[in-house]
Amino acid sequence: MNSDRLKAKRIVCIFGTRPEAIKMAPVVLKLRERRSEFRTDVLVTAQHRGMLDGVLNLFRIRPRWDLNLMKPGQTLTDVAAGVLRGLDPLLARARPDLVLVHGDTTTTFAAATAAFHLGIPVGHVEAGLRSGDWANPFPEEMNRRLTDSLSLLHFAPTRSARENLLRENARPRGIFVTGNTGIDALRLGLNLSSQERPLSGLGVGPIVLITAHRRENFGTPLLNLCRAVREAAARRRDACFVYPVHPNPNVAGIVRKRLGGLPNVRLTPPMEYGSFIGLLKRAMFVVTDSGGLQEEAPSLGKPVLVFRKVTERPEAVRAGTVRLVGSEAGDIRRSILSLLEGGTAFRKMANAVNPYGDGQAAERTVQALRHHFGFQVNRPADFRG
Repeated sequence: MNSDRLKAKRIVCIFGTRPEAIKMAPVVLKLRERRSEFRTDVLVTAQHRGMLDGVLNLFRIRPRWDLNLMKPGQTLTDVAAGVLRGLDPLLARARPDLVLVHGDTTTTFAAATAAFHLGIPVGHVEAGLRSGDWANPFPEEMNRRLTDSLSLLHFAPTRSARENLLRENARPRGIFVTGNTGIDALRLGLNLSSQERPLSGLGVGPIVLITAHRRENFGTPLLNLCRAVREAAARRRDACFVYPVHPNPNVAGIVRKRLGGLPNVRLTPPMEYGSFIGLLKRAMFVVTDSGGLQEEAPSLGKPVLVFRKVTERPEAVRAGTVRLVGSEAGDIRRSILSLLEGGTAFRKMANAVNPYGDGQAAERTVQALRHHFGFQVNRPADFRG
């Protein structure tokens, strides 16, 4: 089909947190390379203000609209209501041909709902992931399910995600398997941040990178993680445990009380994305409840111990790059110490193949959009993994 005869389509990309910004950035940049076909605007809700801005700066993305919603002590309902109130008049005036959202945050679901209310089609990047447990992760599992139910186009990162969508009666022609844009972002970020100063004073021993922020892990599970890290650090004084602490007081208060002052545990504020992936590159392995790190770390050959009972990313578990260790202190401690030995268990995880992408997910997403809007006749081939 002759694309010169088609009017450029207006796309509004909406996100509000750092993980969304990281994974949407490659899509925004690829869309903007095709200005004759797509008029691409970015709207941020700033559900997470400070953690969002560093990503925008790194990838040189300037939003057209900024709702600036973040406030101290905000609840999920505050965020959802703010997104709906803020987006309704903006989208009503802009009337885009498609709204693109990412992942599983409250911004994601509320933005999809706002677009649906106005009859604007929704495309969901990273669609179809399922843990099978509505409470784990919370509220992300339900946010993602509800967003998928409101979406016309689904950009699934894996074939397993596609199968999940088909079981829920999503339209097959609206599902495109793209790989995960987080891998694209990781590669771009490593290039863009190559001149940043690394974290100093880490010594020459192995580095264990730790992150935790999920709501379902507040309280006892997080206390158990801290106990496990404390005991592992006492056993392996040659290792350095680096923990960028999430600012949520339900996390920061416990972590600083339980792990502060230990000689080989380094607690830092949240790190800019460029610095964080530089640290990830140096680390031996990762302990986390994050979803994105389960995709990013294996791309760099870093094993991942997932501090959760279930994961919506089972492909990495099957591939052997990720191990679920639950939330009991003893299980977490033993897993950490086992990998620190650097033996067979570590080598098997470090050398497993990452199933999530080849750095071309954003390009496949844009090609899918070109096909949907008639700029190309042939449907793009799915990512095979």
